[in-house]
Amino acid sequence: MRVKIAAAGRLRAGAEADMVSDYLTRFDRTGRALGLGPATIHEIEAKKGGMVAEADLLGRAVQGADVVVALDERGRVMTSPEFAAMLADWRDQGRGEVAFIIGGADGIHPALLEAADARLSFGMMVWPHMLVRVMLSEQLYRAASILAGAPYHRD
Repeated sequence: MRVKIAAAGRLRAGAEADMVSDYLTRFDRTGRALGLGPATIHEIEAKKGGMVAEADLLGRAVQGADVVVALDERGRVMTSPEFAAMLADWRDQGRGEVAFIIGGADGIHPALLEAADARLSFGMMVWPHMLVRVMLSEQLYRAASILAGAPYHRD
């Protein structure tokens, strides 16, 4: 099952970009034998039109995905093993691609949130969208490690 991350804004070179690259490389390597991956990032830049324009671009970026997950502070909070199980369930159902949406500074437009198949939260706090990419990338790798029985995740 392919993974797409559709994110508002451009991740510049630096610590966040290095971490995202590292975790997604690990995810691709670990997930390949499990039927997970590859993971790709589709960045959008909506300078004019605000949330509406951003939602349009993000919606187009995830068009055709079998499952669309919006990252939202009001979404479902889950443990890493629960997240891994959710990915495995979608994979086992034959879903070809899951797409994760990360909105910009103003969040995700309500219409795009409503259209998502699921909402995921990394807690009730609001996180900068650049850090959410890092957190999501790490959780994807952690999920693949859990499913592979690797020692990366410790209960």
